[in-house]
Amino acid sequence: MKHTAISADVLFESFRTTLQWQWLAGLGASERRFAEVAVREASSGADLVGYLNYIHPYRVQILGQREVAYLTQCSPEDQLRRTARILTLEPPVVILADGQPAPDHLLQLCERAQIPMFATDERAAYVIDLLRTYLSKHFASRETMHGVFMDILGLGVLITGESGLGKSELGLELISRGNGLVADDAVDLYRINQTTIEGRCPELLQNLMEVRGIGLLDIRAIFGEIAVRRRMRLRVIVHLVRKETMERDYERLPTEPLMQNVLGVPIPKVVVQVVVGRNIAVLVEAAVRNMILQLRGINVYEEFAARQRAAMAKGFSDD
Repeated sequence: MKHTAISADVLFESFRTTLQWQWLAGLGASERRFAEVAVREASSGADLVGYLNYIHPYRVQILGQREVAYLTQCSPEDQLRRTARILTLEPPVVILADGQPAPDHLLQLCERAQIPMFATDERAAYVIDLLRTYLSKHFASRETMHGVFMDILGLGVLITGESGLGKSELGLELISRGNGLVADDAVDLYRINQTTIEGRCPELLQNLMEVRGIGLLDIRAIFGEIAVRRRMRLRVIVHLVRKETMERDYERLPTEPLMQNVLGVPIPKVVVQVVVGRNIAVLVEAAVRNMILQLRGINVYEEFAARQRAAMAKGFSDD
């Protein structure tokens, strides 16, 4: 699922304080939505922003010092021709950066075509970075998954599993051990680029956790500000299963790492068997520590396999 629309006035208000910009032309088009013109041609939000020397239809155009010079340091006929070329490609917004004054012909044409024009003193490169990030997140693919999303030892970990296995209780124990809660029960996941999934808590559920027999808990009020997170990058999925499921569907020592596809991005997956008497919180933390080692290039399974091969080779040579 994707967000499908954003209007010029929403974009303007989102960065009014950050960019201190002004709305110079096209105020009558404040409700004009990007998706109606931009998403048809752009595969992601980042594709909606472009420099003048890379003009594409339906994209925000950023005009810095060099671009304004290109439009103004020529004959009046060329000024009109170059400006008209930009506007015929229907940019949803034209933004003047680097504190550049608005050329009269550009101002007039934007007003006539009802294309919103903003002006800011900030650097063009800075404006592009801000808008790319903002639009990428806004138009990102989105999925809601059931589970508990946590910051465990600095990694974003989504705890999933069969119903009734105590995912929330496990999350509560992990919080008491110094880890942080992002979301309980429902997690909003966004693919913000080709390799990154970001998880957030739905606004309605922020800071809340439901534990059977107790009810709703405000984790922030009970454990303090450091016990909650607003968002985390999804790095690991820990899936809880019963003993019979483990024996039926999973290998005790898998030869290949388990992965789960989330919005087109493969995410490492660890399966933990839930049995009475096992300290699942300790097992989850151990699994996360092992994943941290793998991210550092240390693979315990591969090292063990290498030891086996060495031992076998030594045994053959002794014979």
